[in-house]
Amino acid sequence: MKRGILFPMLMLLMLFPGTSFAASSVSNSAAADSQPPETKKALFAGGCFWCMEKPFERLDGVISVVSGYSGGTAADPTYQNYADSGHIEVVQVTYEPEKIDYAQLLDTFWRQIDPTDDEGQFVDRGHEYTSAIFYYDKEQKRLAEQSKKQLAQSNIFDEPIVTPVKPAKEFWRAEEYHQDYYKKNPLRYGFYRSGSGRDTFLEKHWKEVERDFPAENSGNNAQSLKERLTPLQYNVTQEDGTEPPFNNTYWDNKEAGIYVDIVSGEPLFSSKDKYESKTGWPSFTRPLVEENIVERSDMTWLMVRTEVRSKKADSHLGHVFDDGPPPTGLRYCMNSAALRFVPADQLAEEGYGQFAEMFE
Repeated sequence: MKRGILFPMLMLLMLFPGTSFAASSVSNSAAADSQPPETKKALFAGGCFWCMEKPFERLDGVISVVSGYSGGTAADPTYQNYADSGHIEVVQVTYEPEKIDYAQLLDTFWRQIDPTDDEGQFVDRGHEYTSAIFYYDKEQKRLAEQSKKQLAQSNIFDEPIVTPVKPAKEFWRAEEYHQDYYKKNPLRYGFYRSGSGRDTFLEKHWKEVERDFPAENSGNNAQSLKERLTPLQYNVTQEDGTEPPFNNTYWDNKEAGIYVDIVSGEPLFSSKDKYESKTGWPSFTRPLVEENIVERSDMTWLMVRTEVRSKKADSHLGHVFDDGPPPTGLRYCMNSAALRFVPADQLAEEGYGQFAEMFE
């Protein structure tokens, strides 16, 4: 907040205590500068609230963007039960109308969503992920309905605009780990965002929209990786190393969940496909997401083997052999140091909710 410089005025008061004009000026100036800027709130639903924070936060005049739940009937909803009572994921935007107006916020909102989808947004399906504009007053309602009409007339989209304009209900702040998720978990957010289909859709309809996740391997240079990986993790993933058998993190892990790349977070294998190979390394019969796996011929150690690497991070993971059990007959022999395990009950909160149904 801008603040006036009161010291010179106070000095005048001390030198000329009987001068009422000086006293009045100081008083009025201090009162004016002590008043906080006028703020207003806006409430938008655009599917996953992780993806809706950054576009608004980077706007000049926006003070805060908070993820939460709204539109339902129950009080104090949580991430585990908000959908049961009709709540949907929203972001509440606090802004200074002197710097940015509601129409500009609406323009930003439309450029983040698929307004023709009334069953969810992109990879996230269900009412809890539908889009909506919630208005706090008549002016917001008027502007929202006007912008919706203009969007429909623009012919940017071939299908009807179905995003509803509704009166705002009570806003419930989401759990702290959801707030600014893209900052706290950039790799996981980046993978989720890139795989959700949101940016592909936005680029098709809004050519000038900037991609909201880093390019593959961005920031994954040798120095940054050395700073955030252990020496063993770096040796395995970047220098094609091999960890010792029976002395690694996941060789005998029997928990339910998925295994993701330690560098990029891309999902690689599932506990449902893990088996005891008696080799001392975590072994799987098949990948969880085949397109995230790259196989290459490996001629080291005076033999021909098939190396397994991750697609996005290009991490060395291990090798695949044809001595595995049914149904594939394959053994994906991986290094624990190249993987991170995400328990089944934490998949949704870590951005891997699309795999949660596998373990229900």
